[in-house]
Amino acid sequence: MSTKDDGGPAFPVIGEAGGMSLRDYFAAKAMQGFAAAGADECPSAEDLAHDAYTLADAMLRERAK
Repeated sequence: MSTKDDGGPAFPVIGEAGGMSLRDYFAAKAMQGFAAAGADECPSAEDLAHDAYTLADAMLRERAK
């Protein structure tokens, strides 16, 4: 099973503490943008989360170029 590239930590990590990955940060920002843009129809939470992570993955691929 392959693991997704999460881009590493979104913020500096001190010691052994984990934290939010860059992928999670990008997805959260994408969800914020989707919510701010508004829509005539409200997508399901699952669809919204899927779309946010799809955009986050695209951002990570572009960042790796």
